[in-house]
Amino acid sequence: MKLIIAIVQDQDANRLLERLLDNGISATKLASTGGFLKVGSTTLLIGVEKNRVEEVLGHLRETCKARKQLVTPLAAVGRSISAFMPQPVEVKVGGATVFILDVERFEKI
Repeated sequence: MKLIIAIVQDQDANRLLERLLDNGISATKLASTGGFLKVGSTTLLIGVEKNRVEEVLGHLRETCKARKQLVTPLAAVGRSISAFMPQPVEVKVGGATVFILDVERFEKI
């Protein structure tokens, strides 16, 4: 058995969960916060048999596409606010960060 930990953007999470459930794959949803943009993300814990890992990765690839977004950076601490002219910056967001771990033992109580 494998444990897949997938960190996805909030806007992709419900669509991904629906797709997983439609294919008989259950997941536990945890709210989390991204470090770079400080925006909400969702962490999914997905336990599957080894032979279904590629199937889950396929659902992640189809559902969690990377896209570009404009963000306005915050003023740097210690700088004069009058000298700071915020310009929107285009950054890549979305996609998924995935960890796949071996599960030594699984029990449903």
